[in-house]
Amino acid sequence: MKIIINQVPAEGLYLEEEIESTQLDLATALINFRSPLKLAARINRITNALTIDLNINGVIFADCSRCLREFEWGLNKNVRLSYSLDSSDVFIDLKPSIREEIILDYPIKPLCSLNCKGLCVKCGKNKNEGGCHCALT
Repeated sequence: MKIIINQVPAEGLYLEEEIESTQLDLATALINFRSPLKLAARINRITNALTIDLNINGVIFADCSRCLREFEWGLNKNVRLSYSLDSSDVFIDLKPSIREEIILDYPIKPLCSLNCKGLCVKCGKNKNEGGCHCALT
């Protein structure tokens, strides 16, 4: 999402856009996106400052770090971004800030639920689907 500074009127500007996660390089070994992120921005300009109230909405798919099952969770984040402007600025590219805000919400160890029991260390069965017949269970 790029904002052309001279096109922001005194009363502000509202923009909506969809952006593919590949444009933001968001995928990791445990986390990925299968649909575009939806962005809604309320932009205000006061002399040499730009303030953006941004809503980021999307669905994140992750692999549970205990049972390795894929699960999804909704991302709905509101962010306020502020930029100082000087006379040479023509536009502001929000992609780096959007990427940073999304990555800040990534869990260190994604879990499908707080009560996830994980895998049996002997046979590898998912303990959430019932017990196994190993001596360790």
